[in-house]
Amino acid sequence: MSSVITIEERLTGEDRSTHLAELAVGLAREPLEIPSKLFYDHRGSALFERITELPEYYQTRTEQALLESIADRVVAGSGARELLELGSGAATKTRVLLDAMARAGTLERYLPYDFSPTTVHRVAEELAAEYPGIEVHGIVDDFVHNLNGFPAGDHRLVVFLGSTIGNFEPDSAARFLERLAAVMEPGDHFLLGADLIKSPSVIEAAYNDREGVTAEFNRNILRVANDLAEADFRPELFAHRAFYDEAAHRIEMWLEATRPMRIELRALDRTLELAAGEAMAYHATRQLTRYPLQTTRPTHVQSRRRRHRTRPKRTLLRTLAAAAAVADVFVAVDRVVRDRRGRVPAD
Repeated sequence: MSSVITIEERLTGEDRSTHLAELAVGLAREPLEIPSKLFYDHRGSALFERITELPEYYQTRTEQALLESIADRVVAGSGARELLELGSGAATKTRVLLDAMARAGTLERYLPYDFSPTTVHRVAEELAAEYPGIEVHGIVDDFVHNLNGFPAGDHRLVVFLGSTIGNFEPDSAARFLERLAAVMEPGDHFLLGADLIKSPSVIEAAYNDREGVTAEFNRNILRVANDLAEADFRPELFAHRAFYDEAAHRIEMWLEATRPMRIELRALDRTLELAAGEAMAYHATRQLTRYPLQTTRPTHVQSRRRRHRTRPKRTLLRTLAAAAAVADVFVAVDRVVRDRRGRVPAD
């Protein structure tokens, strides 16, 4: 049985103008910011794949172990016949869930949803070869800002892994999940992967690897900004800085100018003056406790088929479940899901 591949490219020329406008807004802030989605051009995506294989980067192998411990239960409990992944990237961990669906005889369709067209096309080809008969429907778009609906389907498991939820500020995370609820259908299920608070030394090591891959990934955002804004950032003149803010429970990444610089951004008709030691391109990822994952907040959300008013004591994730009219929510978090012997998968 042959596989079927469909790639839906929703990004258009107008989106370049949107990205340029977002860059302008970020560079007007104090400190200067560059939208984090610009990390993931073709080169940035490849660098991030290398990061996930580094010994210091515990997140990927921990989440992989967690998924291996729950995959069959998730598939059985959700009855999923298709898997939609937000921020799919290389879909390395996703194969654990696809394998479980294949074992259960329910695997019909995989929908990778990612900002990088190169990555979506490559993953679609790989998975079509690995899972004969599967339908792969790729979506190339900025799901954070343009979550305007999914292709028609049912018995769908939507997954959001890699602790990407930690890239949002708390209120933004809540709004994003509410938008996600609005495009999910009754009967859909949701799986979230979140990184929990742990030793700062462990977290800082993950973002300051000895090979310098994360530093190069961080600097690559300046190359993307150069292409987008017709700018002349010199990435090699910026130092990578990453440290853990214990009060805010987040790892922060910065780029620090190593000398005074004058940066021209011709597409924005703007000039930046940077002092030596000035930090910019701020990016933060929060590590969560179980409490923020259960933050209570009353809200209104709109599903496709019915409107729900949540009760104040419902958790945010229960709000999502109610809005999509699903039975329950599977939450995969570091150091929460245990195997049958009660042991936590190793970092």
